[in-house]
Amino acid sequence: MHTVVVVWVHKNTFCSGDHVSWHSPLDNSESRIQHMLLTEDPQMQPVQTPFGVVTFLQIVGVCTEELHAAQQWNGQGILELLRTVPVAGGPWLITDMRRGETIFEIDPHLQERVDKGIETDGSNLSGVSAKCAWDDLSRPPEDDEDSRSICIGTQPRRLSGKDTEQIRETLRRGLEINSKPVLPPINSQRQNGLNHDRAPSRKDSLESESSAAIIPHELIRTRQLESVHLKFNQESGALIPLCLRGRLLHGRHFTYKSITGDTAITFVSTGVEGAFATEEHPYAAHGPWLQILLTEEFVERMLEDLEDLNSPEEFKLPKEYSWPEKKLKVSILPDAVFDNPLH
Repeated sequence: MHTVVVVWVHKNTFCSGDHVSWHSPLDNSESRIQHMLLTEDPQMQPVQTPFGVVTFLQIVGVCTEELHAAQQWNGQGILELLRTVPVAGGPWLITDMRRGETIFEIDPHLQERVDKGIETDGSNLSGVSAKCAWDDLSRPPEDDEDSRSICIGTQPRRLSGKDTEQIRETLRRGLEINSKPVLPPINSQRQNGLNHDRAPSRKDSLESESSAAIIPHELIRTRQLESVHLKFNQESGALIPLCLRGRLLHGRHFTYKSITGDTAITFVSTGVEGAFATEEHPYAAHGPWLQILLTEEFVERMLEDLEDLNSPEEFKLPKEYSWPEKKLKVSILPDAVFDNPLH
């Protein structure tokens, strides 16, 4: 019997169905159980306290293949499958660190259920913390007004508190399965001479508020870019097909938030409202937050060109993909480039 206490210091909230990529056996053994899914504790009921409701979450250990299935589809779906396999958790989702087979090896039919779920539902993973960066190739690096500020080797500008909260809201709202997903708008309402974030609404869009509510400096900070270069480490790059197939082809969005700085990259489809990237200007930046709008036709082409990302162990880094007519370049780089940006 093991009791595990895990503490993360950040401002994000864990929810049932979330996952944690750990990349190491949870008990420091040679176990294949190296990642975690989170679910509501089946025994500990929510408790009302003077500070609000406290909900207890249970950590469920999973193999790498099960983690990838949760990312490609959704965590709740994989948790339900784990409940059907006694040795993989059973109804109480008890983790056995000695488990040597994935649920897909134990019951191959479960992979068919996951594949069908991905095709029907897409992925509800709306974003990840990642090692990523982007360059604005539209302007020379020495341009003093260049707000890209995320080029590897340069000192990034910091996101404002409002920008950071909007990115968090992007990730939260991505879990909602809507016919028309909505990104939180860049604009804010002016109250008592101060800028205050508006409560997001499903009807929000950049255009609907442009006549009165956008603060002038906000308009200046949002720039349309002609050409961009995206940079990811291998683990983050391996999620690009998920982003394209599981999110954008289902009319949703996907965000990479840098773990080493304030950089954020959000891919959006044409069905997402509230984005500042448009079909006319598909690359747009708000400080260090880049949005890229991809049409369905281009997504399909990218999926073909990025096919080898599904088997990242088969190619050597660095790896570069380029679409000159779209003025878009993607590089998959070693971790060291992001860990030591000045080298």
